Amino acid sequence: MKKSLIWILTVVMAITFGALLYFQIMYLENMVKMREEQFSEGVMRSLNATSEFLDREETLHFLEEDVNIIESSFYDDINDNGSNGNLKYSVENPDGTVTNYTLKSDRKGSSSFGFPSPTSSIGDRYGNMQEVIRSQYLYQKGLLSEVILSILRDSGSRPIMERADSTVIRNCLATELANNGVKVPFVFCVSSESGREIYATQGYDPANANIYSIPLFANTDVSYRLNVQFPTKHNYIFSSVRFIIPSLAFSLILLVVFLYTVILAFRQKKLTEMKTDFINNMTHELKTPIATISLAAQMLDDDSVRKSPDSMKHLTEVISEETKRLRFQVEKVLHLSVLDNAESTLKFTEVNANEVIENVVNTFKLKVERQGGTLTASLDALKSDVYVDQLQFTNVLHNLLENALKYMREDVDPELSVSTRDIEGRQLEIRVADNGIGIHRDDLKRIFDRFYRVSTGNRHDVKGFGLGLAYVKKMISAFKGSISVESEPGVGSTFIIRLPLVS
Repeated sequence: MKKSLIWILTVVMAITFGALLYFQIMYLENMVKMREEQFSEGVMRSLNATSEFLDREETLHFLEEDVNIIESSFYDDINDNGSNGNLKYSVENPDGTVTNYTLKSDRKGSSSFGFPSPTSSIGDRYGNMQEVIRSQYLYQKGLLSEVILSILRDSGSRPIMERADSTVIRNCLATELANNGVKVPFVFCVSSESGREIYATQGYDPANANIYSIPLFANTDVSYRLNVQFPTKHNYIFSSVRFIIPSLAFSLILLVVFLYTVILAFRQKKLTEMKTDFINNMTHELKTPIATISLAAQMLDDDSVRKSPDSMKHLTEVISEETKRLRFQVEKVLHLSVLDNAESTLKFTEVNANEVIENVVNTFKLKVERQGGTLTASLDALKSDVYVDQLQFTNVLHNLLENALKYMREDVDPELSVSTRDIEGRQLEIRVADNGIGIHRDDLKRIFDRFYRVSTGNRHDVKGFGLGLAYVKKMISAFKGSISVESEPGVGSTFIIRLPLVS
């Protein structure tokens, strides 16, 4: 698959997932907003109903009080006027005037309080009945006017605890909220218009801005406010829309999986390119010694060459050197199987790292000196026993030294050094340093990747397959250690290995 096609698919899928997540988030926000509006509407309806209920209770209180007073006067007048059977009472009108009423009773022709007796004439009875109805109407009208005046005049003098009892408010609010579908715990407070708190239930927080408020007794000269809070409102709103959360979570999971798949696709493509590069380099590296050996074999067929001892010796040395080179390249390729099956092929033993390093340095020193350089060893570690595969540990050191020679600078003689020392945490530190061309910062992140080389493609100014450092990293990890690198272009590189000591 072409890289451009991968990018097109990635962009299309990213836009699709982005739009999907955007619409889901917008839908969630609209659902929360709608639930909050429904909640607020239900609460305000409940508060209005509670306020109206308290107003009705206020009116009922004064109505019952005035009726009791008038009934008391009514019976007193009956006793006072019992001699002639007439009932006299007075009602104060809204304009301040007083109207007097008298209900007459004829002992001979009517019953008590003006109701006609059966023996009176039809005309008399009809007239008396009209008079009674008229008197009762005026009585009720005056009574209602008296109640209204009493409410306007006396309501402000009543204690607020009597006008708005906390138990009555709680029960009424609970009933109205349940009727409006708001079944959420609440706390409330009754305060004056100026904000002074009269009384509040436990848990009420005046600093909380999430308060629903409505005036109480707004039509009287002294009014108050009923403030209600819902401590679990957010949980209630969330519980009503939580069914959307799983779909949002699944969309995010799909997005993460998609991004991970895209990353894997790019990595796989890069790995494929590096494998192709590896095959090209391997073909080149193997073809060169094979061609040299083939040419030397052809020269051996020449009789003049066979008769010359010097020529025979030279051709024999060429064949031997190229055979060694070919074997070395084949071993490099075999590192692939070691990388894939490292743990199954390793044979761990307790070895002295200083001794192994000293043997490697002595073996490699001749090769460095042949290049006009020097190789020194400073084995200062007092404790150097580690638990490793000795053969692979030796190969790790050879790979690092080979790289140091491979990337040497042309303007100076190569200087290589290997050192050991004890560090904290019962670990052995091994440093392999050189004065080569160094490694750029961008390459430092990837030099331990399989098939990666600083020089890639079909260029062969630097030999190799990009397996050496990947092999080193794999082995050190199998030894339960770590490896890092410090490098500066034009100065050199230092590879630092840390291995746990044998306890």
